[in-house]
Amino acid sequence: MLDAINRFFSEHLAAPGSDTDEEADEHRLRLATAALLIEVTRVERRDDPDEAAALEAALQRKFELDADETDALLRLARDEIERSVSYYAFTSLIHEHFDVPSKARVVELMWRIAAADGVVDKHQEALVRKIAGLLYLPHQQAVEAKIRGLRAEGIEI
Repeated sequence: MLDAINRFFSEHLAAPGSDTDEEADEHRLRLATAALLIEVTRVERRDDPDEAAALEAALQRKFELDADETDALLRLARDEIERSVSYYAFTSLIHEHFDVPSKARVVELMWRIAAADGVVDKHQEALVRKIAGLLYLPHQQAVEAKIRGLRAEGIEI
């Protein structure tokens, strides 16, 4: 992906003097996850402060980032999204490196962000379902992730 992303993770998250393939994979996985979460906020084509806050909180919790690191990751992920023509680069990394529970957690976070404003837009729902499919998340786990994500935001289904 971008050299800037690898520099970001090397400067902010990697142990001093380390730059292994495993760490580079972790960097790309974090970027891929951030990009997919950002897409949930963009699909409605309107800015929503609740969804933006949920996105930042999800990234901070998932990757144990501080506010400055989260902002930098969001900038890098948005840049990568602008250059991307499909979700393949993002979903293939997650599919190859995450186990089913981790994929379900990504999908759950997507649902939480979609529901952060109290309403899940039909475009957001379609996107999250599409991503769950591209991650080859089994149907049962996808449904459970949706339920957990929506309930966490106060929406009962």
